[in-house]
Amino acid sequence: MLDSKYYPIYLFARDFKAAAEKEGAVKFTLALERGAGEVAKYSSVLFADGHGEENFRYLERIVKFMLWAYGGYKFYTFGISDELVLKLAECYSDAGERAFDYGFMKGVYLKGLTFESVSAESALPAENVVASPASPAAAGKRIGFDAGGSDRKVTACIDGEVVYEKETVWHPKLNSDPQYHIDGIRDSVNAALNALGGEVDAIGVSTAGIVVDGEVRVASLFRKVPAEVYAEKIFPIYKNLAAEYGCPVKVANDGDVAALAGAFGLKRGGVLGIAMGTSLAGGYVDREMRIRGYLNELAFAPVDANAFAAADEWSGDRGVGGLYHSQDAVIRLAPEAGIELDSSLSPAEKLKVVQNLAEQGDKRALDIFFRLGEYAAYTLMWFNEFYDFDTAIFLGRVTSGKGGDVLIATAKKTLKGMGSTLEIELPDEMSRRLGQSYTATQL
Repeated sequence: MLDSKYYPIYLFARDFKAAAEKEGAVKFTLALERGAGEVAKYSSVLFADGHGEENFRYLERIVKFMLWAYGGYKFYTFGISDELVLKLAECYSDAGERAFDYGFMKGVYLKGLTFESVSAESALPAENVVASPASPAAAGKRIGFDAGGSDRKVTACIDGEVVYEKETVWHPKLNSDPQYHIDGIRDSVNAALNALGGEVDAIGVSTAGIVVDGEVRVASLFRKVPAEVYAEKIFPIYKNLAAEYGCPVKVANDGDVAALAGAFGLKRGGVLGIAMGTSLAGGYVDREMRIRGYLNELAFAPVDANAFAAADEWSGDRGVGGLYHSQDAVIRLAPEAGIELDSSLSPAEKLKVVQNLAEQGDKRALDIFFRLGEYAAYTLMWFNEFYDFDTAIFLGRVTSGKGGDVLIATAKKTLKGMGSTLEIELPDEMSRRLGQSYTATQL
């Protein structure tokens, strides 16, 4: 079996809780504040006595997951010793083992991550969600804009009917001048506005990157923009459209918009979008068909508890999602499967080599996608501990072709074998055809 030391964090957590319950467990709760009164909570158990290292290891993985799933800047803790809270704070500091996580969250929320212990569960802040409802039958004249890394797309709709669409090649990742980005967005929106006769009731934006309070706090699209002007010019780049065009503007991460498209196709909420491509991306629509604006940076979320798992080159952490649910996972497993990949090839080209072998029925390649299917099943069960969903929509180039078929079939079979009722779906034809910019009109 490939990656034989893989220890799904779902099983690690299950084993930990069972052992704690057997020896005598105590309940703990973490409440994570993430802005505008938003608070997400998670409760579980720890060993009541001793087992300090095991308790810390488990807690640290929970903290890590909550940060990258929900996002936030302050943890309130109940039922955790002062010693462990201090250890978590030291770990997640600018000088600690998770300095990357600390620095990233500070860049997103503009304040350092802190931990505060409370003596009573009632002293924890109440769980609260500030969500954005969406409708598949949005009325009026609406514009949807999708900001991608290689093209920008705009759609104009009247009462849900498409009257105009245009896709334009651009190079946002190569341009340092914020005006290039501002002009490109205006060009697309103005073209759609003209198709609507100069009147618009609402604008929706689907954008790569992290969106907080309608602002693009971190995004690879604007990686070349100097830090000294980023906050002034890029943070409000979409917010400014509201004043310029005199209408409400809603901005959402492209992963959330993809999940919303899937929810519209299924005609129900409780949907988690999982995109396996260059890395792992996620999006979430709750049961009320609302986008909650969670961080959903699942490439950094822990999924493998093996202490010797592969390390992410950016964050330095081991066993995180991007190494198990993306083209990197295929490339990582290829040598172990007996497939040598030319080092001069790009990651996308290496993936294609393995996919082509899978199309030919090569057992080595199919074994890789079989393992990716097992990864996916265990990870979905773990994600379900934090996200309330019934269905996962699988997207991305890794899920295509015969290899993708094996991945999806294996994931479904593994879920069923574990007694899980979670379902896996692919985007419906309408979602694929109309795309992100159309769904953005319905934000």
